[in-house]
Amino acid sequence: MIRLAIQKSGRLSDDSLKLIRECGISFISTTSKLKTEATNFPLEILFLRDDDIPGYVADGVADIGIVGQNVLVEEGLQKLSVKNLGFSKCRLSLAVSKGDDYQDVTTLEGKSIATSYPNLLQEYLTSKGVKADIHTISGSVEIAPSIGLADAVCDIVSSGSTLISNGLREVETVFKSEAVLIANQNLDQEKNRILQQLLFRMEAVQKAQKSKYVVLNAPNSAIPQIKPLLPGIKSPTIIPLATEGWSSLHSVVNEDDFWDIIQKLKEAGAEGILVVPIEKMIG
Repeated sequence: MIRLAIQKSGRLSDDSLKLIRECGISFISTTSKLKTEATNFPLEILFLRDDDIPGYVADGVADIGIVGQNVLVEEGLQKLSVKNLGFSKCRLSLAVSKGDDYQDVTTLEGKSIATSYPNLLQEYLTSKGVKADIHTISGSVEIAPSIGLADAVCDIVSSGSTLISNGLREVETVFKSEAVLIANQNLDQEKNRILQQLLFRMEAVQKAQKSKYVVLNAPNSAIPQIKPLLPGIKSPTIIPLATEGWSSLHSVVNEDDFWDIIQKLKEAGAEGILVVPIEKMIG
């Protein structure tokens, strides 16, 4: 059995559990339990503080973990990273009071900045040639300027609503983050085999999320123009229709290119275009 550590609550926890379920792994999750065991996969899930996860994985208390890149890099444990997961995206940003006269990052020269990420902030300030007093606190960073604790803050931002509600405005992006899968570097052969199985499932889910299954009808005369627009995994499937001179084409389209391709398909003569989400996609 392999042990997976995830954040015990919050958006990252919800997104992590959603991914595990999409991988076909069943388990019972309750707010009162700090661990649970999968019923159909050799996996035990530990619910921990996000800041503790990299250290527990590095020490072998947990075999693998899902954590934000910001936490991983702050702890200097980037070597544990196995795979970017593409969800729980956020950014570490500098913010100042709404009425402050802020020009650029040099405005913070000699000022006091409150943060829970002193290492990331120091690296950023050094890269900009700015010297500031970094005041490390573990929570409620946004309140620091209003109580006179600091001139600015450096904190995690998703929508920015928390900053606004505390009279702050975002001025600089220090670090962009998303969820990553991390692993202990000394997994034995059996645990590494289980990790590879889990990665296989995660990749199938991720590929499906980035793709759409497209079915359309087209006159046979339009197929030469339509085929290059629908590469699919190898090439589109073409099935003759009962109506003579017409065919149905089936293919997979990347989400990022979807609307551009659909427009071109219409222009090439495609009709009755049906778009279907994909649950899993295995190359």
